[in-house]
Amino acid sequence: MSCLVLRLHSLDLRRSVLPLCYSLTLRSFSSGALSRSLRESYRLLQLPDDGASDPVEVKEAYLRMAKLYHPDSGAPTADATLFSQIEEAYRAVLAHLARQKSASQYTQSMEEEEDEKVKGNAPQHRHYLNFEGVGSGTPSQRERQYRQFRVDRATDQVLEYRRKEMEKAAAEEGAMVARDARLRSKQIKITQAVERLVEDLIQESMARGDFQNLSGTGKPLNKFDYNPYMDPMTHNLNRILIDNGYQPEWIVAQKEIRESICKMRKRLQEVRARLGEPMRHSESLQWKEHCAVFAEELGKLNKKVDNFNLIVPLMSRQMVHYSLKRELEKILKTDLLLRQEKERESERNEKEQMETTRTSQHTRQGLIAWMQNLLK
Repeated sequence: MSCLVLRLHSLDLRRSVLPLCYSLTLRSFSSGALSRSLRESYRLLQLPDDGASDPVEVKEAYLRMAKLYHPDSGAPTADATLFSQIEEAYRAVLAHLARQKSASQYTQSMEEEEDEKVKGNAPQHRHYLNFEGVGSGTPSQRERQYRQFRVDRATDQVLEYRRKEMEKAAAEEGAMVARDARLRSKQIKITQAVERLVEDLIQESMARGDFQNLSGTGKPLNKFDYNPYMDPMTHNLNRILIDNGYQPEWIVAQKEIRESICKMRKRLQEVRARLGEPMRHSESLQWKEHCAVFAEELGKLNKKVDNFNLIVPLMSRQMVHYSLKRELEKILKTDLLLRQEKERESERNEKEQMETTRTSQHTRQGLIAWMQNLLK
């Protein structure tokens, strides 16, 4: 027993002495053993020379000094010699901090190794002195009971974790259901509000007599049964609105675009028809001016096409930009065909005129011959 007590006392003494030695070693690497050159390095970086600065502070100080003294910084305090000294000081300080870090890690590892040795040299019966107060009987019986207790506790923790996850999932699902219900109720409220607004506008229009001059007043509505996938009431209402000039915005925009391009083509076609074939120099300049005006109008029309594509409800109804090159080629081709048609028509007229003249000459000659025969 006395030998065991002496051994424990020696282990406790080593555990108390070793941290003191390690702390003295670490202190020798930190502030107490800073050399004159290292203090000078800290002074150049404008840092406290107690060695308590961390690498981040050292880097910030180096960047700050580099902005002031780097030869390429453009600052009035730029100095290449001083900056080289600052760079050497920065490297020396970083090396010192690295040595401090390695010394602290070495001290920590030595302490852990010593603790492991102390635990390994401790008497075996000490492992059975504490089982979190679980069990009774001999140490082996208490150990078995403690193992079973740990298994039961781990099982309870797993079940508790699963229960919390299920509750969390249920709460998230309930939140999603509640959010969907709020969105649906909001949409229903908006739809009902729009329907009430439309109904109020219809009633006001009826009170003002806006619907009294509609065509077919007092007559039954025609049945449109060729579209079985649409509500007959909706179809009839749409047909009534279309018949009386009420059209969607995208239909009006599409109609306006098509009418505009037709007018532009017709106007440029008339200009080309007034010019000769081939064109003289003055006519060529005039044609270029009209083409420039046509190009400007076409750019504005393409902007209307972009606006139309934003409001059209179907992708298949979208329009593409009108190309200036294709339009000019189409106009020139049409003008060429018209000129050829005019030439053929003029040739036919000349032939008809020649035939008419020939016929009239034959008729006159026959009449003269008849009169001569009559006089004879």
